[in-house]
Amino acid sequence: MPEPVLLVLDADPPPRLGALTGRARIRRTGAAGLADALPRADVLLVWDFASDAVRAAWPGEGPRPSWVHTASAGVDRLLCPELVASETVVTNARGVFEKPVAEYVAGLVLAFAKDLPGTLELQRQRRWRHRESTLVAGTRAVVVGAGPIGREITRLLMALGIEVALVGRTGRRTIHGTEDLDRLTARADWVICAAPLTPRTYGMFDTRFFGLMQPSARFINVGRGPLVVEDALLDALRKRWIAGAALDVFGQEPPAPHSPLRDVPGLIVSPHMSGDTVGRRDRLGEQFVAMYERWAAGQPLPNVVDKRLGYIPGTDPGA
Repeated sequence: MPEPVLLVLDADPPPRLGALTGRARIRRTGAAGLADALPRADVLLVWDFASDAVRAAWPGEGPRPSWVHTASAGVDRLLCPELVASETVVTNARGVFEKPVAEYVAGLVLAFAKDLPGTLELQRQRRWRHRESTLVAGTRAVVVGAGPIGREITRLLMALGIEVALVGRTGRRTIHGTEDLDRLTARADWVICAAPLTPRTYGMFDTRFFGLMQPSARFINVGRGPLVVEDALLDALRKRWIAGAALDVFGQEPPAPHSPLRDVPGLIVSPHMSGDTVGRRDRLGEQFVAMYERWAAGQPLPNVVDKRLGYIPGTDPGA
């Protein structure tokens, strides 16, 4: 029986797949060659998870892989109606990014509370100006998105003494439903978005939402860029409806060189790096190899995404 064809939508550096030697015929392609290569593949590894190539190439003619794995938490860049309607199984990299993203969020909260951006700017200016900072213990946070990343953010913020309300698509036990979001937002010091991008969540953080927040509150997005109406956030910052914000994801990545996102006061901009730690590519490659071995043995795959929902069932990740 011939070895299965494993097609890799590549990015630099490529994944280390030497452990699959003799168990898969590995073929690599960029975005331009994906449509031609898909009909001959049994498995597709989306290593270039920032690419929209799968969504563009999938509707073409011929057979399609029975399994698609993306080396990311989100699957919104993959899904198109044809893939959703197909029998192809889609999996993600749940288990790799939760702790790094949570640490990043905690770092942003502390940076805001202790005014680290101000300290660095004063140092650059060679100025000595004493200020008082905020005690984070006892403040309130709302985490929007009750999936694994949102739950890990909640755990870490609670360890700092912050009172955290976790909001998911539906309320249950320790998770609030979306019907509570406005009420919780109005009294929060920190609003953190860790939700997936779905038709339901697209643009949910808009002018109305920012108008609910306290003038002393900060907003952080580590979910997906299009969850936020960026012009509404910029307006809220300029009018000082809110005290500050941090974005790690954007509607266009990177933002245009002259985008106001790059210099509006009170906004911390980072290049989609909250989940990216040293050694992550090795961890992602090891995770895929272990999943491939299960697939080849006919065993059930972990991290199976409900393609119609856009996330893994049972994790209730977002509003």
